[in-house]
Amino acid sequence: MRCDYFDAGLCRSCQWLGMPYADQLTTKQARVASLLPSDLPWVNPIGSAEEGFRNKAKMVVAGTVSKPTLGILDPSGRGIDLQGCGLHDPRLRAALPQVADLARRAGLTPYSVPERRGELKHVLATVSPAGELMIRFVLRSTEAIARLRKHLPVLLDALPVAVVSANLQPEHKAVLEGPDEIVLTERDTLTMEVNGRPLHLRPQSFFQTNTEVAGALYRAAAAHVDAVAPSSVWDLYCGVGGFGLHVAAAGRSVLGVEMSEQAIESARLSSEALGIEATWLAGDASDFALSSTPDETPELVIVNPPRRGIGAGLATWLEESDVEHVVYSSCNARTLAQDLALMPSLRPVSAQLLDMFPHTDHHEVLVLLSRGGVGA
Repeated sequence: MRCDYFDAGLCRSCQWLGMPYADQLTTKQARVASLLPSDLPWVNPIGSAEEGFRNKAKMVVAGTVSKPTLGILDPSGRGIDLQGCGLHDPRLRAALPQVADLARRAGLTPYSVPERRGELKHVLATVSPAGELMIRFVLRSTEAIARLRKHLPVLLDALPVAVVSANLQPEHKAVLEGPDEIVLTERDTLTMEVNGRPLHLRPQSFFQTNTEVAGALYRAAAAHVDAVAPSSVWDLYCGVGGFGLHVAAAGRSVLGVEMSEQAIESARLSSEALGIEATWLAGDASDFALSSTPDETPELVIVNPPRRGIGAGLATWLEESDVEHVVYSSCNARTLAQDLALMPSLRPVSAQLLDMFPHTDHHEVLVLLSRGGVGA
């Protein structure tokens, strides 16, 4: 992949861009394997497209009202415009100038980090496989929302926009968004169809940024689950239900737990659309497991935690429980290694690297564990 921003020294987010992609995969596999137990049985990694793979653009807004920049900030807090970033889905690249034009029309003053003043902090844009868009404006206050509503029809006429919202982040700190969301369109969900399953994404719901590799991740996890054929599955840290909806089958009970109520609402909506009977609960995944009774213990547990991993509490519970199999999807091999060390009775059957983020050292690892290991 060739990037003018990288060549000019304007953006170095893709640290490995100068490395051939085949070498990137080899290097990433070796680095991840060095952090994990030596007895992990690895299967071939799953690669990604080298460009145009990101379904989400997270853009810092800077510049002026008449000429806003969407991109990143330099060390002095000056905006570097990256609207042509080659990582983004081409439909996102085509939409960003229209989004910047709406910000200009609505008089949304870019937030100045050095001066701590202004209104518009970030633009978060997501594109679905079908080409529909979700656009979120992260604002410092509600001051500009009336103007944003007034000029919004121009954007809706120009682009296939499903959802537009204003997120409020009044604090001056390195947090991308705030807790309050104001939806400005009739629809409040973007449909991300993956492997024939419509996953309903609300503004504050998490979804992997690489749709194609996410689809491969779900397929690989479903293959593991089907191979051991459990009658009951818990999907912990379930998000919008991607794993749970992929492993649901006749005669198999599926229960998903996620802290985000929005994500749980999305999972329920997807279940209804697919005619899948599953239970979705909003709450802390670790607390849910630790407060369960032995007769509630499922045969298989899927975990897809944030970078901090599942932690000692849940790992110890899994080790001491009657759970026969664990499918662990991790974005941090270091915390994955810590968690695996706490579950010695659950032995690795398969491990696989999935490259969600080409040109960087970020990774996703999918591990199947079974009590007793291979052949269990």
